[in-house]
Amino acid sequence: IKAIWNNQHNEDNGLEKIVRLLLSISLLIFPGTYIKNIAYKTNHTLQDLFIDIYILFKVAFPFIIIRFGLQENNFLIVLMLYFLCETFLYIPTLIFASDELSSPRSYKRSMLLLFLNYLEVVFAFAVLYTLGDNFNEKFDHWFDAVYFSFVTSSSIGYGDYFPITYYGKVLVSIQAMFFLTFLVLFINFFSNKIKTKGYFNTDEE
Repeated sequence: IKAIWNNQHNEDNGLEKIVRLLLSISLLIFPGTYIKNIAYKTNHTLQDLFIDIYILFKVAFPFIIIRFGLQENNFLIVLMLYFLCETFLYIPTLIFASDELSSPRSYKRSMLLLFLNYLEVVFAFAVLYTLGDNFNEKFDHWFDAVYFSFVTSSSIGYGDYFPITYYGKVLVSIQAMFFLTFLVLFINFFSNKIKTKGYFNTDEE
């Protein structure tokens, strides 16, 4: 946050700086930042293990909710949304504030973790889609909601399910927007367009 405020790595001003500051500050209200901080005080193996377990937990959490029909538990839904917000804000942080993040030890592992984040979003939206009657047809099986979430995230849209309420339309729009930012991140990652410094720097010094 201090580096962004002082323009240490990027000469940004106005709206760009505000967005970068808000994204960086937002990470302080989620447990992922503190888990990383604790993990960094240990050896490299434990660092990766702690973070991997946390990411896998975030993927499994919404899957367990929808698989066992726990959508009526409001506490679990709120907790799932809390974790989902962390993922939602972390992805644009990688795009807009990557120069303030240290480069990972393994880019292949980072790509795998990003894919797990993607699965978390798919499962979480599948849970949200099952809350109420917001579609032209009711999901008869829990996998129908997961299927629709995958179809929506890939922008295919077969038409067998579609939202009929504002709640459903807003959810579909948010998931589609997230998919676009996720796609941009992957394209930049593979094309090495952002490689001069910071998180995306893969060049040897």
